[in-house]
Amino acid sequence: MEKSAVGEYYLTDLIAIASKEGQPVGTIEIEDHQESIGINNRIHLAEATKVIQQRINGKWMLEGVTMVDPDKVFIEDTVTLGRDTVLFPEVYLRGKSSVGEGCQLGPSVILQDTTIGDRCKVLFAMLESARLENDVDMGPFGHLRRGAHLDDHVHMGNFGEIKNSYLAPGVKMGHFSYIGDAHIGKNANIGAGTITCNFDGEGKFKTEIGENAFIGSDTMLVAPVKIGKNAKTGAGAVVTRDVPDGTVVVGVPAKEIDRNEKKEHNG
Repeated sequence: MEKSAVGEYYLTDLIAIASKEGQPVGTIEIEDHQESIGINNRIHLAEATKVIQQRINGKWMLEGVTMVDPDKVFIEDTVTLGRDTVLFPEVYLRGKSSVGEGCQLGPSVILQDTTIGDRCKVLFAMLESARLENDVDMGPFGHLRRGAHLDDHVHMGNFGEIKNSYLAPGVKMGHFSYIGDAHIGKNANIGAGTITCNFDGEGKFKTEIGENAFIGSDTMLVAPVKIGKNAKTGAGAVVTRDVPDGTVVVGVPAKEIDRNEKKEHNG
């Protein structure tokens, strides 16, 4: 029996082959013709992929997920979603990602193996092997890398990046900041442009920031370093040593302001 132009037997040829070998031949009726689509090139593969994606999206919409434009939402079958979550265009949900209830994702959000709690808002962002608890507000243009963990009510501004770090409840992280290998306490404020200098060319080191600490804009935290509770850094400070609780440091390298300077500064 001759093969087709692409070197394959046609499905219909199986009838003759089976009959010739004395095998029983039966028929079944396909209710959905899309199930019999042949895939011989990348065009056919894209068509079949589209069918699967429509089925996945349709399933989630019937379970209470809103999609502003279902044709521009891409969900792998390993993903789970909660009711009343809204997906805007250009959302890609991949791997073992899960999203809670009442969230808003997108436009333009990519999740890879990421867990998101309830009532979170993520805009123009990429999240890889990360975790968001509840009521987190992130973006636009944020990047969470492996090990990033944002607890309840954390706010992450635009153009921020977090890697292998924990932000406790209520932390506010300004825009244009990088937080890597850090632990940040409750209600701390991370000013715009703050950088944790966690890599010295050979190894990675940890930064610890205490509760209610205030990190001024453009602060550089040279790890390993610990900022105490209620401590503050001035704008542009380069912190190379631990800062005790309640202390204010400024300058390059950062030094503590003495009491007289504090009085003059406070008027």
